[in-house]
Amino acid sequence: MTQHTVRIKSIKHITPDVLQIVTEKPLNFKFTPGQATEVAINKNGWKDKKRPFTFTSLPADDFLEFTIKTYPSHKGVTNELLNLKKDDELILQDVFGAISYNGEGLFIAGGAGVTPFISILRHLQLKEELGSNRLIFANKTKEDIILESELKKLLDNNFINILSEEDTAAYAHGMIDEDFLKDHFTKLNQQFYLCGPPPMMDAVSEQLKNIGVSEKNITTEEM
Repeated sequence: MTQHTVRIKSIKHITPDVLQIVTEKPLNFKFTPGQATEVAINKNGWKDKKRPFTFTSLPADDFLEFTIKTYPSHKGVTNELLNLKKDDELILQDVFGAISYNGEGLFIAGGAGVTPFISILRHLQLKEELGSNRLIFANKTKEDIILESELKKLLDNNFINILSEEDTAAYAHGMIDEDFLKDHFTKLNQQFYLCGPPPMMDAVSEQLKNIGVSEKNITTEEM
């Protein structure tokens, strides 16, 4: 197993509980959009505590970017990340990940499950291949929407938000169900990309199958 120690170049909040961390990029370090690595903090007591985080930067960038939801009440790695600052170090492991782009379709994300899709969508924009891809993004409230303005700019009307705990005229309200899914795609034989909390992804996967989507067209990576 290969390890890389990288220095933090910047760290900031982009929602109340989501950090954007930019680090150095090791020489010849490679990943594909949608992939992740296990990350540890290079401090005593934390070097062996590894957690998986997705790259949200592009493969060609000269830096690495992670977009990470923090859970202060857990008193674990993400809480400790809140104490880091510029020039602190992270330890990266090998690259892995099941989400890869296999053609146009519907991306469905819950909360921080959007992170694999950020790099994929940015990469498609770079290649001018966004096409008719759509993103359904489920969150609790408006302030939880990660990179809302960027995703809106990327996808325009193909960026669909649904909020479970905030009811406002500007966003759909409730949970993703079969009727909601039917309203936002027209082709059963397109690709469907799912990432989010396991209960949500299990439910959405079953809903898609009930509608008539083949399991081979569903790519899932649970958080």
